[in-house]
Amino acid sequence: MNAAEEMLDIVDEDDRVVGRSPRGEAYALGLRHRCVFVQARDAEGRVFVHRRTATKLVFPSLYDMFIGGVVGAGEAYDDAALREAEEELGVTGLPRPRFLFKFLYDGDGASWWSAVYEVRCELPVSPQVEEVAWHDFLPEEEIGRRLTEWPWVPDGLAAYERLRALRARG
Repeated sequence: MNAAEEMLDIVDEDDRVVGRSPRGEAYALGLRHRCVFVQARDAEGRVFVHRRTATKLVFPSLYDMFIGGVVGAGEAYDDAALREAEEELGVTGLPRPRFLFKFLYDGDGASWWSAVYEVRCELPVSPQVEEVAWHDFLPEEEIGRRLTEWPWVPDGLAAYERLRALRARG
């Protein structure tokens, strides 16, 4: 099955399931669905940053400081976070990502519930070439400098700003 045929739960503004749809149709019609964002850090605390491939259905060729993706129909957020993290990093045996918060992303004619997680990855990574065109683990300071230099995915930026605010509050 290709990515456009993957079944997704369609949800309302309160994240209650109201139907199901293939991913391609959900994207084309702007149907609200569920996604996970996982901030992966290495043993030195650097953040995994990557540039998406040009073939991605959403936000092709843009940079992101999260790994993740859509939550499949009937799948739990926590399970999707682990699955997506292992798939995109190209590893097995990651610890279960730690849930941080959830928010409704609403922009660019699209809307999805976004569960944000963090995970420590001390394994050598081998990202999927279909998903990741470039990657590196970068220190927070460098990410801060690159925010105005690189084109970033807007939903990842929204999650990043919320995460920074959460950490600033302690």
